[in-house]
Amino acid sequence: MSAMRYVRMPIEVESPEEAGYATIAANLAESSMPDVTLGSGGLGLDVGLDTIVLGYGDHRGEPALRRMIAAEAATTPDAVLLTPGAAGALFIVQTALLGAGDHLVVVRPNYATNIETPRAIGCDVTHLDLSFDDAWRLDPDAVAAAITERTRVVSITTPHNPTGTVVEAGVVDAVSRTCAERGCVLLVDETYRDLAYGDPGPPAAALGPHVVSVSSLSKAYGLPGIRVGWIVCTDPALVELFLAAKEQTVICGSVLDEAVAADVYRRRHDLRRANVAAARAGLEVVRTWIAGVDALEWVEPAGGAVCFPRLADDAGVDAARFHQVLREDMRTWVGPGHWFEQPLRYFRVGFGWPPVAELQRGLANVEAAIAEAGRGRA
Repeated sequence: MSAMRYVRMPIEVESPEEAGYATIAANLAESSMPDVTLGSGGLGLDVGLDTIVLGYGDHRGEPALRRMIAAEAATTPDAVLLTPGAAGALFIVQTALLGAGDHLVVVRPNYATNIETPRAIGCDVTHLDLSFDDAWRLDPDAVAAAITERTRVVSITTPHNPTGTVVEAGVVDAVSRTCAERGCVLLVDETYRDLAYGDPGPPAAALGPHVVSVSSLSKAYGLPGIRVGWIVCTDPALVELFLAAKEQTVICGSVLDEAVAADVYRRRHDLRRANVAAARAGLEVVRTWIAGVDALEWVEPAGGAVCFPRLADDAGVDAARFHQVLREDMRTWVGPGHWFEQPLRYFRVGFGWPPVAELQRGLANVEAAIAEAGRGRA
């Protein structure tokens, strides 16, 4: 039996948390909405912390929260399993369904866990490489062509991280039908679902028992510190398998975290409207700025709090020098392309987390670093 081969991911090694937030002048590397506090007026928490019994919680997760999540997918609470964030959900699903000799089809670029955990498992992986020149679109025919008799999981993300693009409902439907016909599970990372700029529709798990949805409160609600995510799946056997994996790793979630999460989720509609409006406002700042920077090109996002521009081929900019100047001289953080297994000419910009003044300062620093790296190349 082979061991899990863990390797630290560049996105974590080079994260703002590792560098120390106090050392950063402008942080455009964050991929969520602004962090909130327990006492912030926007949350208005009323969880009665002094009455919470600090024992083992429900192994499936706080029942009231699971009921609310289930209602969004028109299913029952038994189809919902709370997890330690979306990262925990992805780890549970991947380690429960994949092993050495199994095959995974996963889109790339992607959030690092969707790619690195399968590598640690040692399964065979086919990457569906999305293309900037094709507006990062997912081709359902390419998915079908990549599936083999050993494929156990197809993994997609919408709204997509790092590009902010949204997979059209018809494409998700087509991929779901293909997975059902070929006997594999469709895993849909929907962490940014509540930051879709239009109607997000129901969670993908509503498409059938072979579909597994993953989401959390971290990105759309600015609550990564409470570590509450979830799996939605209408196949009882799969849910039981995921529950076994959860129990053998963490047993149950934090009752404090889940109490806070339930209180927030009760007011999700108001919070969602406010956060989508704030994300749109940040996007407008980026849109106006990027229109004036000839060296950059992008595919405008349709959801989430991030975008993934790139240095134009003919811009004459040394990409490595650009990132060096930006980070070392200007103390400005973005998500460089190698975080997502893309060339350094790409970089992720988070426009939902920083205050407007910091966002504008960071973008000005990006523009200055481009100018400096262009002179260095010449």
